[in-house]
Amino acid sequence: MGVTGSGGGSPRVVVPEGAEKATVGAGCFWGVEHLYRKHFGDKGLYDAHNEALLIYYDPTKITYRQLLEFFYRMHDPTTINRQGPDTGNNYRSGIYFHNEEQEKIAKEVTKQANDQWYKGRIVTEVVPAGPWWDAEDYHQKYLNKNPWGYECPSHFLRPFEALEQK
Repeated sequence: MGVTGSGGGSPRVVVPEGAEKATVGAGCFWGVEHLYRKHFGDKGLYDAHNEALLIYYDPTKITYRQLLEFFYRMHDPTTINRQGPDTGNNYRSGIYFHNEEQEKIAKEVTKQANDQWYKGRIVTEVVPAGPWWDAEDYHQKYLNKNPWGYECPSHFLRPFEALEQK
C-alpha cells in the first residue's frame, strides 16, 4: 500500500515545517499526480509523488477536506480495481490516512460523496497509510515532461455541486 515503484526514485523535496501530507490512490498515477499539480500547484501544494499519490501541502492554504473532495471529483471511485481501461488492484481507489483526524475527515467526505454524488456506489478503501517508496525518476511529473503521454480517460474533474457540510 502506498507503493509507487520498486524503489529508487527522486530525492525528497525539502518540505517546510508545518506541512502536512495526504495519500490517495486513484489508479493511473501519472494522471492523478498531473491533475493534483495542475489544480493545487499554486495553492500551497509543495510536492506530490504517485501510485498512490503522496501529497505534501500547506494546511493554512489547502485543507485535507479540499484534497479529498477533489479526489472524489477527479476519478471514478465506483469501480473495484479499475480506472477506465486500466485494471488490477494497483488501480483501486483508496485514501490512506496518517492520523486519527485524517481518518475522521476521510470517512466523513467519503460518506458525503457516496450519498450526494455517487448514490451509494463508492468502493474506495479508507485505511491507514503504510510504508512509502518513491517512484523512479522518470515517473515523477511524467505528464509535465511528456504532455502527449498516456492519461487514463477516467481522470477528469467532474462538475458536481459542492458537498453539503454537516
